[in-house]
Amino acid sequence: MKCDRNRNKEYEQRRGSARERGYTTRWDNARRAFLMQNPLCGMCQREGRITPATVVDHIQAHKGDQELFWNTDNWQPLCKPHHDRDKQQEERGRLQAVGEDGWPL
Repeated sequence: MKCDRNRNKEYEQRRGSARERGYTTRWDNARRAFLMQNPLCGMCQREGRITPATVVDHIQAHKGDQELFWNTDNWQPLCKPHHDRDKQQEERGRLQAVGEDGWPL
């Protein structure tokens, strides 16, 4: 467990702060405008649920590429649970298929 914490701390230090990664006031304003135009979580909608979106997710990880970062075609509205759980698992290649009830098959 201690090794995992050390590894995560090292990763966070290499990664830099949110502001260093481009999440500035300009991003805050763009995010707010995008969510006003796209107020519902796209993943919840695909599952037949209506949930407010609170996160603007980059569909394809931008990894510092400013063109990809600001490309609104690469943005999707998500609720926090979908962003923090399912999107992260999807990016790591571990997302399982889910049934109509939202539980993994």
